[in-house]
Amino acid sequence: MRTSVVAGVLAEGDGEGENRTVDGMSVTGRSNEELHERATAEAAQRYEESAAERERVEARIAAGVRFPDNPDALAVRADRILDRGGLSPSAVVADIHGEAMDLPQANERIIDLSNELQAWSFLPRGVRAGATVARITLRRDGRELPHGTGFLVSPRLLMTNHHVLPDEGFARQCFAEFNAQVTVDNVPDTAVRMELAPGSFFAADRRLDFALVAVMPALDGRPPGEIFGWNRLSVQLGKLVLGERVNIIGHPDGRLKEIVLRDNAVLVRLDDFIQYRTDTRPGNSGSPVFNDQWEVVALHHSGVPKKDDRGRVLRKDGRPWSQGDGDDAIDWVANEGVRISSILKHLARLDLDPGRRALLAEMGPDSGLDQSTAALAPRPDRSTPGLPGVTTPPVPDTLGTVAMPESESGTPRTQVPKKGRPARGTAFGGRRHLVFLHGRDQQSKDPDVLRREWTSGLNRGLTLAALPTVDPEDVWFPFYGTRLAGLVTGRESTAPPVGLDEVSAAAAAEVFAAESPTGSYEQLLYEAAARAGMPQNGPAATEGFGAGLVGALHRPLSWLAARSDLDEWTIATFLRDVDLYLGDSSVRQAVLDSVLETMPTTGELVLVTHSLGTVVGVDLLTRLPDGLDPVLLVTAGSPLGLDGVNERLLARGPHRPPKVRDWVNVWCPTDAVAVGCPLEDERWGKLTQLAVQNGRDRAHKIEEYLAHEKPAGEIGTVLTRAA
Repeated sequence: MRTSVVAGVLAEGDGEGENRTVDGMSVTGRSNEELHERATAEAAQRYEESAAERERVEARIAAGVRFPDNPDALAVRADRILDRGGLSPSAVVADIHGEAMDLPQANERIIDLSNELQAWSFLPRGVRAGATVARITLRRDGRELPHGTGFLVSPRLLMTNHHVLPDEGFARQCFAEFNAQVTVDNVPDTAVRMELAPGSFFAADRRLDFALVAVMPALDGRPPGEIFGWNRLSVQLGKLVLGERVNIIGHPDGRLKEIVLRDNAVLVRLDDFIQYRTDTRPGNSGSPVFNDQWEVVALHHSGVPKKDDRGRVLRKDGRPWSQGDGDDAIDWVANEGVRISSILKHLARLDLDPGRRALLAEMGPDSGLDQSTAALAPRPDRSTPGLPGVTTPPVPDTLGTVAMPESESGTPRTQVPKKGRPARGTAFGGRRHLVFLHGRDQQSKDPDVLRREWTSGLNRGLTLAALPTVDPEDVWFPFYGTRLAGLVTGRESTAPPVGLDEVSAAAAAEVFAAESPTGSYEQLLYEAAARAGMPQNGPAATEGFGAGLVGALHRPLSWLAARSDLDEWTIATFLRDVDLYLGDSSVRQAVLDSVLETMPTTGELVLVTHSLGTVVGVDLLTRLPDGLDPVLLVTAGSPLGLDGVNERLLARGPHRPPKVRDWVNVWCPTDAVAVGCPLEDERWGKLTQLAVQNGRDRAHKIEEYLAHEKPAGEIGTVLTRAA
């Protein structure tokens, strides 16, 4: 967009409630030129206000500090680089272990290596990211004028600046051009035009200077993201630290696509913005700002002009700038981008209809919008009173099944049994019994389906171990999910209201802590975060998501989410259920009674437990009939390593569960539920520890745990050995 971005004095107030016509265009409150002027003025003001912090950072860089950020931020960043494949493990081993380093030094070195050593894949990954970037072009008076930059953030949604697309009416006069670039032979590529569809989705915010708009599908019906790819936005921590390089792809001055590659540095991180030094032009408005792993860390929105002591904008030659000089003459000293996490937080709070909410959910699990928007949106007849976003379990009927709520179409959902499933009497010769004991959040699922899913995972692992597979009908599957959910709901219904402007996982955690039967919820959360490596002094490094909305529980939740593939809501509600089970004797007894309803009474027991089920399982071992001999206990994805858990077991841990001959504990380093593992305390006694690498977004899945050769082999060996 070619217009003066600093000229003029802006009127007070946003004027966002006014609609008027500017140059034949309907613009909300003011023209996009004025909006850009305001964005630039505000960026310049933030730049001046952050001068002390920037000078401190620059002084530390000049003194040789590579990344002048706090230890929390460095630790999370280093972990994310390693977890997301941002650096070759062989490079880390060769460099980090070549000399003695303490943990902070090692973290700095990992980040530095990721800046120094770029695998060959850096370039094709950059090409892939660049394909998602489009030039936004405006139709005006029969002409087509390059206007700004945008990039795909889901199969059907494109992100840019609010000052580029101020409202739906303006967006209808624009279109997106993909492949507006040169080929490897430096000849223009064939641009692909795609129309915007603001009627399907449009959201914008002036202060954060972002707009999100739907894009029409291609003529063959494919959404643009299927053709050009799209960027997976993430609310998780660790995407950048102060002093690190960033990369920008856009259309400066409306030209064909260009890239600013790594010749820059992040200088200041504010609550909602970051400031960095790089070489961009006004046409870069709406460009994605990437780290070296090609994750979007910010939405570029404004340059910052250099000013003199009198507040006058300066030219590159040091003289005061005037309107006739043009923007090319301005001495741009920095650039500013809007933090992606702040935009995602804003989107999570929008009150949208189901169709638009579904479009947001297509941005994927890392965005937090599939869970956060579901938690924030009103869901009549399905939300727990006083706590939006916690699903009310189905109401039990009197026939041993659960009458499910009606679907959105008004059709009753299929009834789901609430009873467990026994094994066939002939299974494993009738004297050996395989029992699966599930975790939390299973209340809406069919035990028959769950039993098949568990068995399918185990059979994959047994096949790898060259052992006979198992028939689901030969497995005992106790089921306490419905009973537990009903008990949890009964307690939550007394929770004080949480306003929609406050709802987040941490806000819910505050309620859970207030309702903890023994006041131990907060202890569990902090211990889990500490065992996951959260430093015990100083604030956690955040990307701004949820910061300032709630109290101290935001920090450990954010840390755990950053260190795992689980979101904050899953972690918060999991620990709530563990705390309730351990802290309320009536809940514990009801769960154990439900399990004992579907258990063998004599013979050898192979007990395979998962998640909360590992806690229930260890308690269950104190209640077994004398004729049942537990020959093997398997705990997968277990929180038993937390003192706040094992000290409240019926047998008071940590020590070896009673009667168990052999014990196998399997865990995944990116499973936040297993943060207390491996069970290293020697008081647990002899057990087999198996660390496995589960798939991304499946770190806590039991099917994933059982599909590994070693844990499946341990189970299969016992099942097939001679009596």
